[in-house]
Amino acid sequence: MFARMDEYRLVWADEFDYEGKPDPEKWNYDLGNHQWANRELQAYTDRPDNVFVKDGKLTLCARKEQDGERQYTSCRMTTYGRQSWKYGYFEIRARLPRGRGSWPAFWFLADSIRQGTGWPLCGEIDMMEHTLVHENDIVYSLHSQKHNHTRRDTRQYSTSVYREGVCQDFHIYGMEWTRDYVEYFFDGESVCKYCRTDDPEDQTENAWPYDQPFYLILNIAVGGFMGGPVAEEDLPYVMEIDYVRAYQKVSSR
Repeated sequence: MFARMDEYRLVWADEFDYEGKPDPEKWNYDLGNHQWANRELQAYTDRPDNVFVKDGKLTLCARKEQDGERQYTSCRMTTYGRQSWKYGYFEIRARLPRGRGSWPAFWFLADSIRQGTGWPLCGEIDMMEHTLVHENDIVYSLHSQKHNHTRRDTRQYSTSVYREGVCQDFHIYGMEWTRDYVEYFFDGESVCKYCRTDDPEDQTENAWPYDQPFYLILNIAVGGFMGGPVAEEDLPYVMEIDYVRAYQKVSSR
């Protein structure tokens, strides 16, 4: 269990204690068949074959299925326009897909990206990424204008953490986000922490854009620069989620 839970109160959750489509008051979808900037191969849909709730779990499923020019379909759910947060503790209990070419992620983008601020200036917080390229590694990252994976001249906020057999069972992915740091947890254990430095430049939005509302994204990408080559015999890629919970400090208003 997250050690500082007594400092937080639950402010939003989906326990998936219903059946059918995900709750439309909590979720919407990014749809389409373009490459989503990462050379990915899927089209995103909100069809029942790609996303559904049953037996107390949310299931996202990437399939071999033609959609326009794309040969694969999947799902990318978001809370944009439903719920955003500035700081908090977030927890997702999930079992990740085990398929070569799968790229599941839980991540956050600033609301400002929908209001004209481009990436990476808007900021990105990656709560969890995983691929079968390194099947026992979980990747935790922050992206800003100054620090992001497209730049090699500045410090990178990206760490791979080894966990044997991570896809075999359900695990709890946690993240505490404050004004001064973002810390990641795996089954209650702290595994990675990024801190705002005292460097004056790191006080600006170019380096630390994480002082604004962000919304949550859940998705499975297919292929792309991180997912790697697709093994069609491993399809469909299935990710099951038991719950999604958001907490904020007891003193927050």
